[in-house]
Amino acid sequence: MSSNERRYVITLGCPDRTGIVARIASFLAEAGGWIVEAAYHTDQATNWFFTRQEVLASSLPFDMRELSARFATVARELGPRVDWRVTDTGERKRAVILVSKEGHCLYDLLGRVSSGELDVEITSVIGNHRDLAGITEAHGIPFHHVPFPVGDPEGKAASFAQLRQLVDGHQPHAVVLARFMQVLPHELCMAWAGRAVNIHHSFLPSFVGAKPYHQAHTRGVKLVGATCHYVTAELDAGPIIEQDVIRVSHSDSDRDMVRKGRDIEKIVLARGLRWHLEDRVLVHGNRTVVF
Repeated sequence: MSSNERRYVITLGCPDRTGIVARIASFLAEAGGWIVEAAYHTDQATNWFFTRQEVLASSLPFDMRELSARFATVARELGPRVDWRVTDTGERKRAVILVSKEGHCLYDLLGRVSSGELDVEITSVIGNHRDLAGITEAHGIPFHHVPFPVGDPEGKAASFAQLRQLVDGHQPHAVVLARFMQVLPHELCMAWAGRAVNIHHSFLPSFVGAKPYHQAHTRGVKLVGATCHYVTAELDAGPIIEQDVIRVSHSDSDRDMVRKGRDIEKIVLARGLRWHLEDRVLVHGNRTVVF
């Protein structure tokens, strides 16, 4: 069996009770489904159950649409408050990347996609400056420039409307804010909920807002970090997908911290995006379970 063999991924969350695992397993077994990966977790504080299952597509006598239709019956049996989804690893996911001037995260993602390390189709890169058009087009990806005028609320609203039209035209599975440096309005946060992935150059909730590395340097911290999270209407407060840190010392200047911070930003964003694309992130309220 190849690790790249096509699979159907089932994710589910619901109030916990006895028999959930047995019901899902018996449903798949009766259909001949070969489970190759399974993960479970119950949040004791909320009594919410989470699971993610991977089933070999070739082991089932029907396609994903039929699997979804049949699994809907199982989900109804588990109660009225069930969040579930079935996806197909044979469908290559699509992503749109939003950028500004800083290119380290974009360079890293483009390199990972080009080398085959990150399996996603980057359908477009959209920037509020033209600085990263060259590297984008060198990878054969369309670049769109959408300027955001300073001090012009009506002009900025028009820019966001143009941005939304460009992004939605690709129907992406992920909208990646790779240091986009623009705060999405409430309506876009709602439209892209669960798909808009941001990298914050700070170990949230510490040092929010502008220049977090300078804040960290002033505070004399020994670790700086980065946070990948889903975008919500509350700034930098969305469900966290991944975080990591890198050690700094008293001898590091604020410029050293920025340089080291960029290294960890790239890693954290790549991890978070991969887990999102692989349907490994289950959200409940403002918390996540990452399988």
